Amino acid sequence: MDQDRVLALLLEAATLKRLPRMGWGMRGVPDAESVAEHSFGVAFVSLTLADVLVAERGHEAKQPSISLERVLAMAVLHDLAEVRLTDLPASAKRLIPAEVKRRAEREAVADLLGPLSRSVTWQELWQEFEEGSSPEALLVRDADKLEMMIQCLGYERAGHRGLDEFWAALDQRNWHYTVCAELYARLKAMRPGC
Repeated sequence: MDQDRVLALLLEAATLKRLPRMGWGMRGVPDAESVAEHSFGVAFVSLTLADVLVAERGHEAKQPSISLERVLAMAVLHDLAEVRLTDLPASAKRLIPAEVKRRAEREAVADLLGPLSRSVTWQELWQEFEEGSSPEALLVRDADKLEMMIQCLGYERAGHRGLDEFWAALDQRNWHYTVCAELYARLKAMRPGC
């Protein structure tokens, strides 16, 4: 193990604590949450959802088996590429060809995780999340959106307006898990003025 490279990874990843989520700032939310704050939120929402699904699995055999280790690894890693690429707002993503963005993210994640003994495993889990190719990836993808809307509700309750487009976009979402759709509907009903 190259301790210098491991330390460099840890220091670089720590910059996510200072990197704001751009979508909020572009809508006038001052002191928007950082990417690291969002990633913690996604990890906690994922942990909670995995627990709910495991409990439901006991009652409903059609629920897929969920690996908590895989869920948490994906949740922690899902925005790691933003260390190098920043948090690109939707308006920027529309201008960048999808394959260019995917390739840049893959290269960033591979380079960042390179010094770790499980680098290939973590890269595969990150890719699995990106592709939504497993029950765990689909759960974390739902958790990512739920966490964003929990944050959105928090901003609205604090008096920030102009965030309707986030709700409108999520109204069109095809949730992968019923519990996530139900939680989103409950969140939306909690909006100020609803």
